[in-house]
Amino acid sequence: MPLTNTQPRPVQLPTLVLCLLAAAVIWLLNALNKNNYTVSVQYPIEFVYDQKLYVPTTPLPKTITVSITGNGWKLFRKSWLPFRSQPIRYSVPRPLETKYINTASLAASLTDHANDVRVNFVAGDTLALNFDRLAAQEVPIVVDSSGIDLAESMVVSSLINVTPRRIRFEGPARLLRAMPDTIKVKIPARRLTQSYDEELRLPIPRHPLIRASADQVSVSFEVAELLQPLPPPPPPQPVKPAKSTKSEKTGKSAKAKSVRKK
Repeated sequence: MPLTNTQPRPVQLPTLVLCLLAAAVIWLLNALNKNNYTVSVQYPIEFVYDQKLYVPTTPLPKTITVSITGNGWKLFRKSWLPFRSQPIRYSVPRPLETKYINTASLAASLTDHANDVRVNFVAGDTLALNFDRLAAQEVPIVVDSSGIDLAESMVVSSLINVTPRRIRFEGPARLLRAMPDTIKVKIPARRLTQSYDEELRLPIPRHPLIRASADQVSVSFEVAELLQPLPPPPPPQPVKPAKSTKSEKTGKSAKAKSVRKK
């Protein structure tokens, strides 16, 4: 009986990949079933304050870094799906007096909130807060009429209409104190020969914490040709010396007589 050489069959790459993947899944499932894992996660936080009276002057953090310990499955869920958790609500009853919050007290509040894991600590010793009183201010809008550039022999023949006439600002009181008392609008057109009706961008300070009721203004007025030139102003008249009154003449004559008697 002739002998035949038997060669080993080559390992198929897809089969090897599937075996490795199955082994990794089994190891991961076993590892997630264990307890006492410690990870750092980003936990959502919401600050509660009277938004009608106060405004933060620096952005409030939306998340905090928390070190937690617990079951592998629970930590996996909180690590990969942190924003599906209900945010912790932190009350700020006196915003103007509260400059920071103690992260130790925040960790205690978070322990009551996240009862399925153990909260070790919140990263950082303090969390800075900056609030100011929410204020409002109305500023009138005027047109720089002296800066309107008209063509020769043309004049503004109507009232200058401005809509709106006032603009309202809302924001931190400290920033509103630096706002101008009047918003002056300049007409950019040159050598006007016809009536004007345009919307212009208001030259107002731009700040992310200040809200304005409008950022544009509508300006319109009529322009007409001056048919007859205005007469030149009359030359100034010389001032004539005042005439002496009768009483003054009588007084001078009496004074002269007294001098002759002496």
